[in-house]
Amino acid sequence: MKKTGSKHHTFTILIEQDDDGYYVATVPALKSCYTQAKTLEALYPRIKEVIELCLEEEEFLPMKFIGVQRLEFEGCEINL
Repeated sequence: MKKTGSKHHTFTILIEQDDDGYYVATVPALKSCYTQAKTLEALYPRIKEVIELCLEEEEFLPMKFIGVQRLEFEGCEINL
């Protein structure tokens, strides 16, 4: 297990709902760190569990959260 240097971390979590109605949570600061559940109530404990597993596998290098930008695509043109 890799040490992270601190026991307290704050992560930005992206939560989306897929076409089947499942909630999908992604942790952008950790590679391949995501989980899903049918309800938000079931999703929250899974997020904690997957973060703990990801921290065991890789060193956490904090990133500063800047924001979320919605991009609209039409053909090959990108409108910001």
